Amino acid sequence: MSKLLSCRAHTTPLVRTCFSDEQSWQALLVEVSTPTEEDFLANLDIVDDVAYRGLSAERVASLAPPDVRLVVLADEAALAVPERPLLVVRTGTGRHEELRVIAAELWSVENNITWANMDWDEFTDAADEDGVFRGF
Repeated sequence: MSKLLSCRAHTTPLVRTCFSDEQSWQALLVEVSTPTEEDFLANLDIVDDVAYRGLSAERVASLAPPDVRLVVLADEAALAVPERPLLVVRTGTGRHEELRVIAAELWSVENNITWANMDWDEFTDAADEDGVFRGF
């Protein structure tokens, strides 16, 4: 599992933990690597390694380097629906905090948390009733 441990500086690892739907995974990769109309893009380090198959969010987050603020999981729930609600885990706080974020809005959470422009609570407070952040 060395890939996550060696992610590039100032990037957020996007870790694939579900390998049952290759088509959804490929569509997700296109979505998260396509800039918004305003040219925003999440700064991701893609980790596509079967060694992470089925790992829990807590386990994957525990493998992140200390300077990584977020870890994003492409788990079964994320790949099951067209919105692709990725599981974002906030790391380095001493607490395990999670938020589902649709792929189209991942850039917002990743950019603003990584660069400390906004607080985690601003995103969790803006999540819909189902616990998914879909934007402001």
